[in-house]
Amino acid sequence: MKVSLATRRPFVMLALGLSVLLAGGASAVAQENTGPMNPAPNQPPVIRLSNRPEPDAPPAIPAEQIIQHFSQKEDEYGAAMARYSYKKTIRIQSFGFDGKPDGEYTVVSEPARNPDGTVYQKVLKRPESTLPHMHLLTEDLDVIQRMPFFALTTAQLPKYNLKYIGKEKVDEVDCYLFQVSPKLPERSHALFDGVVWVDDKHLEIVKTYGRWVTDLGEMKTNALPFTMYETYREYIDNKYEFPTYASSDATVTIDKQEIPIRVVIRFTDFKPFGAVAGTAPAEKAPSPESGNSKPQSL
Repeated sequence: MKVSLATRRPFVMLALGLSVLLAGGASAVAQENTGPMNPAPNQPPVIRLSNRPEPDAPPAIPAEQIIQHFSQKEDEYGAAMARYSYKKTIRIQSFGFDGKPDGEYTVVSEPARNPDGTVYQKVLKRPESTLPHMHLLTEDLDVIQRMPFFALTTAQLPKYNLKYIGKEKVDEVDCYLFQVSPKLPERSHALFDGVVWVDDKHLEIVKTYGRWVTDLGEMKTNALPFTMYETYREYIDNKYEFPTYASSDATVTIDKQEIPIRVVIRFTDFKPFGAVAGTAPAEKAPSPESGNSKPQSL
């Protein structure tokens, strides 16, 4: 039975000051227990990327076949998500010297369409900010709102270098790890630079960790300098791996004081556009590699 990668989502957060070795050499994942921000009680170890020159062994399936399969899934899931309505909650929190949140700013939105068919995020709820050191506007979240999630589609794949770097378990799922780096950053289209975790049975991406870059550098704003995002996916309607949780940590300097801040993005209430209430979702087709139907997530 497949265990939902979101079951422990509220407890999987990165501490501040994550360092990433993405340029040159292979990367993998290691666990450490240190971080510049005092962790909140019961917070898990900090996740960092560390250098690992070569994997212990090649994958059981040729890397090229794995890449081809998960890129086709990216095509499928990216197109499917465009047919869904959902609530997107972006929460910015700041932290005091004790490591505890001392304020937040939250925006809840959902996808909507302009008369010309283009999609935008319609704001549903925007409670008053309680951030003690920052004054944010909806426009400050523009980069976060525009951040793409399905980077490695078959059309985009030629723009990347991918290298198999080992295996690791994500919750209860055994995964292949691939380092991803742009061959040549572009001006008009942000490209992913980081690591992806690929389910070793069904050959689809279940987690990503990295940044979005153009030839001008990382996607970020002066108000919100978030760059590195850890993103988890979860089965929706027992058919599609959609992003349901992402987080990033950073610091802002205000009056010569370093203020730790965190953004958490949650996707909830997925519903197909025009869906009829009470309609049962279709079953997910078997994966050609597994020979079995994909079990329902918890």
